[in-house]
Amino acid sequence: MKVELLAPAGDLDRLKIALLYGADAVYIGGTLFGLRANAVNFSLDDIKQGVIFAHNLKKKVYVTVNIVLHNKEVKLLIDYLKELEEIQVDAIIASDMTVINLAKKHTSLDVHMSTQQSTLNYESVAFAKKIGVTRVVLGRELSKEEIKEIKDKVDIELEIFIHGAMCASYSGRCVLSNYLTNRDANRGGCSQICRWDFDLYNENLEQIKGLKNFTFCSKDLSLLKYLKDIIEIGVTSLKIEGRMRSIYYIATVVSIYRKAIDAYYKGNYIYDELAEETLNRVANRDAIPQFFDGNYQENCSYYNNRIEISNQDFLGVVIDYDKDKKIATIEQRNYFKKGDVVEFFNYKQEVFTYKIEDIYDEDNNLIDIVRHPKQIVFLKTDFNLDINTLMRIKVDKSLNL
Repeated sequence: MKVELLAPAGDLDRLKIALLYGADAVYIGGTLFGLRANAVNFSLDDIKQGVIFAHNLKKKVYVTVNIVLHNKEVKLLIDYLKELEEIQVDAIIASDMTVINLAKKHTSLDVHMSTQQSTLNYESVAFAKKIGVTRVVLGRELSKEEIKEIKDKVDIELEIFIHGAMCASYSGRCVLSNYLTNRDANRGGCSQICRWDFDLYNENLEQIKGLKNFTFCSKDLSLLKYLKDIIEIGVTSLKIEGRMRSIYYIATVVSIYRKAIDAYYKGNYIYDELAEETLNRVANRDAIPQFFDGNYQENCSYYNNRIEISNQDFLGVVIDYDKDKKIATIEQRNYFKKGDVVEFFNYKQEVFTYKIEDIYDEDNNLIDIVRHPKQIVFLKTDFNLDINTLMRIKVDKSLNL
């Protein structure tokens, strides 16, 4: 069976983009019991719409129910789980044993063990299987050899993270957010203290000066280089992090991994350095293999040299295309101008290189620069551009047009 590509979705628009651009499944959070309190999240009606959209494409939707539960929420949880069952979500993702127990007791929902449980050994995986869990999302602190050993010893679906931001602690268990801001990481309110700047002192209370103030956050994860190895281990699902990421991030990352996975099963997979460069440009932090290659050292986290550059590659979204007039309607996302060489890319894995010539505004005036947020402009192009095709800066600047 082909490995599953699992993508994040913070709202319905991102759910649709993720699935259209190649994800086999998405994971989403409802307005209750999830760990992204600051995300838009999904109402029950949104979840229903998302499930219908996904199932029409023969794809899946998993719902996070992964907070640590308090007494007052138990009854509310049972009702919520029954509603998710009625909507026909494909599974819930949970870490609290109460959630797992109540889901098994009151519904027929499949339950995936969340990475919040930090499952790192085959005995824990075997226990999860014993209590009725159908899939385990392994903790990120595992090497290739450890994942393989778990797969060899326990016959259960395994899911691992392959891309995105990672928690500086054991996934979501950091208490600093609670201590410094009274926002509970395990209740969906993490304020990401690891990314704050701190003054650093030695044992004599003398301030240590670095290039920047001290932080201790992890660098991002990227396992594109190890995709062949991961698939051959036999894991079930490859998970991309980022329910609060943009449609551009999701479309770019999903499409790159989709293309690589499909190439593997066709027998012509080759690691693509340009694809890796595109992945690096879509985020604003360095990306590394993290623990997978067994080489987790001090250069895997930021300390006093953290530099984040805001990504401005995402230029616009195609919201309409007139086939007769050959005119694309673009909704702006970042500054672009006449003469720029850009790319259009879509969910069909098509990429069109285009040099911007005439730009028209909504009043049909010729303009040279597009610089207003979500400005609507029109470009003449022979490319038959589907709605939701995205426009970005061309990564390979060597093409002379």
